Amino acid sequence: MFRFLIALIFAFASFTACESANSDASTCQRHFVPYQDLISGQARNARNGAYLDAMAHYSAGEFAAAATGLESYLEQRGAARSANIYLACSYLALGRPYDAELRIDRLENSHEQNFADQCAWYTVLCWLCSDQIERARTGAQSIAQAPRHTYKAEAKRLLDELNTKRP
Repeated sequence: MFRFLIALIFAFASFTACESANSDASTCQRHFVPYQDLISGQARNARNGAYLDAMAHYSAGEFAAAATGLESYLEQRGAARSANIYLACSYLALGRPYDAELRIDRLENSHEQNFADQCAWYTVLCWLCSDQIERARTGAQSIAQAPRHTYKAEAKRLLDELNTKRP
């Protein structure tokens, strides 16, 4: 009888852990939306052809092919640093949040203009998708409390969900 109880407790604990992991994964999936493609409409030239090719895959939801193309493009001298946000989103779509966070860090450190809000939000998603829930909650609170932020509404929705799951 004792062994049965131990086995039952272990099975329940395993089920609960799996349910929690699945719940966090689905939370990640519900809140992750790839960054909008602002590149594909550009006129093709010798410098951006590889970028446009990679973005065709990105726009089609072919994130593995997009990631390969963007990685190759970003190795080129003079590559647009903004490609890092698309590579980060491709990595998030592929379940690689740590790699995504590194790309966002590169974009932030490149001093590329106009990506502060995107970097903040997608960093929160990296934390969420890598089960760093408290960091994601703190980051989302910061965004939600900001006077103006592109992702303020998204951060509030994420916070509402995380706060209803809080033990």
